[in-house]
Amino acid sequence: MKSFITKIKVCIIVVSVFLTLTGCSESAAKTSEVKINIGSLKGPTTIGILNLMEQCEKDGENSQYTFTMATTADELLPKMISKELDIALIPANVASILYNKTNGGIVVLDINTLGVLYAVSADTNIKDISDLRGKDIFVTNKGTTPDYCLQFLLEANGIGLDEVNIEYKSEAAEVAALLAENDDAVGILPQPFVTVATAKSEKLKSVINLSDAWDKAAEGSSRLVTGVTVVRKDFLLENKEAVELFMERQKESVNLAVTDLDTTAELIAEKGIIEKPEIAKKALPACNIVYIDKNDMKSALQGYIEALAQKDIKSVGGKIPDEDFYYE
Repeated sequence: MKSFITKIKVCIIVVSVFLTLTGCSESAAKTSEVKINIGSLKGPTTIGILNLMEQCEKDGENSQYTFTMATTADELLPKMISKELDIALIPANVASILYNKTNGGIVVLDINTLGVLYAVSADTNIKDISDLRGKDIFVTNKGTTPDYCLQFLLEANGIGLDEVNIEYKSEAAEVAALLAENDDAVGILPQPFVTVATAKSEKLKSVINLSDAWDKAAEGSSRLVTGVTVVRKDFLLENKEAVELFMERQKESVNLAVTDLDTTAELIAEKGIIEKPEIAKKALPACNIVYIDKNDMKSALQGYIEALAQKDIKSVGGKIPDEDFYYE
């Protein structure tokens, strides 16, 4: 009798695992075939969902999800506002801006990427933020996460903006090219571009992990958050089960991204995020791909947004979001 009961238990476990690992088409059947349009950025925020994207491509027309990959957040925001997209993976401060622009019309589901910013230079004497005083610092685009992060860290370390020379460039590739020509300069770059830049130039090194510098400056009050996943509030209210199923599948995809580096690196190259799989594989561990939701998400993100707001309230859309910004 005990043997028979044991076999029944094993069968139940096998069936449970099978149901968990079903493809997008079967997930759709469970949620009344709700179709979800998802937007993400070409970089770390997309890397976490690449395995999910791959599975859905195999499902073809039966896939529950449609994906759009953009190069800038400015391409995704209008589509969220116009309801062309239901879910978007965007920079953390941009989520706050979108929340304020839509009068609370979006909700944050999870953190998908923690800090991916590094200081890169040929000057290996640079060890800490304090070593940036008097330096030429190249940053991609004024008023973006790298800019706000750098300014926060400079101020926290007692360095005035008049004590450094910050120059803004349009692309990470341009910053990398300038660093290769100027041994004394510093560039603030995100992964995976850090790995690409250091692979192309032997003299360039990652000299400061800005996540570590942030943790030191914040003293536990916040973490450096790069990307979050947001959903339109009206879509969430009408399709809560479908959204929560997406969250489960996103978590599974993230787990694969950080454990199966070879497969994920191939997908990164296929999607044109990084040209070569071997460089993608090398960059992956430093991309800080995560899945953090509920209270851990709220505490980390809230502290980060408040830190940015203290520096420049415009960086979060003019106002710190209310409690309904966080999905609990």
